[in-house]
Amino acid sequence: MKGGYAALALVFLVSCRGAPPVISDYQPPPISAAAVLDAVPTADPILPVGNKSPYEVFGQRYAVMASATGYTEEGIASWYGMKFQGRATSNGEVFDVYKATAAHKTLPLPSYLRVTNLDNGTSMIVRVNDRGPFVDDRLIDLSYGAAVRLGFDQQGTARVRLEHIDMVGRDDWRDHHGKGYRRLQVGAYQSRVAAETIARNVREAIGNDILVEVTTVKEGANEVYRVRLGPVGKAEDLDDVQALLDQNGLSKGQRLP
Repeated sequence: MKGGYAALALVFLVSCRGAPPVISDYQPPPISAAAVLDAVPTADPILPVGNKSPYEVFGQRYAVMASATGYTEEGIASWYGMKFQGRATSNGEVFDVYKATAAHKTLPLPSYLRVTNLDNGTSMIVRVNDRGPFVDDRLIDLSYGAAVRLGFDQQGTARVRLEHIDMVGRDDWRDHHGKGYRRLQVGAYQSRVAAETIARNVREAIGNDILVEVTTVKEGANEVYRVRLGPVGKAEDLDDVQALLDQNGLSKGQRLP
């Protein structure tokens, strides 16, 4: 997370101290469970950002898993809300209380999990893009929206089962070390209209000298529409591209080889 692990530790010290209080700066405006959509698994590359290993929080050292293939675990889930709305997660994405995202101490970022509430049998898919929770016996921190969908937003915690979703074709940045990154994936969408709209906005932001395209991939029974740009002339040029995207209110995306 930006600001280093000392800042990350401070963030999670506040976020994971127990059942969340129902106060205006923590409890988000209500949302229905039906409005919280599952995360759509994609073969996103594992990049250096957010995956420093080992790292230390509160004097405890953690090692990020080299691979999450076959990972499954049961434990206690909690949730975090408005105090972190709009802040950068550990891998640089923007936290949205209503998106299906989560924080985990050792899974590679990003990863996808099926989370099942063992108290009521409800399950959903979330995208792990943050680190935590660093308190007590908590296994995972979920967004408020995910907690609503799983039915434990009122009590604050629940017993859950985590099951990693393996993605074929997923790249690890270590496999491409030294080769540089010359492309970006700006986003992946379940709607072609949404993807084409984002692609148009990206073209307006960065100009026509860099290819911006929408590609369709099959994920299970669903089609996913990815917005990608590049390649650029050299890896360093991505800094300028991401700055332009950020200035225009667009996602800075994820770097691809």
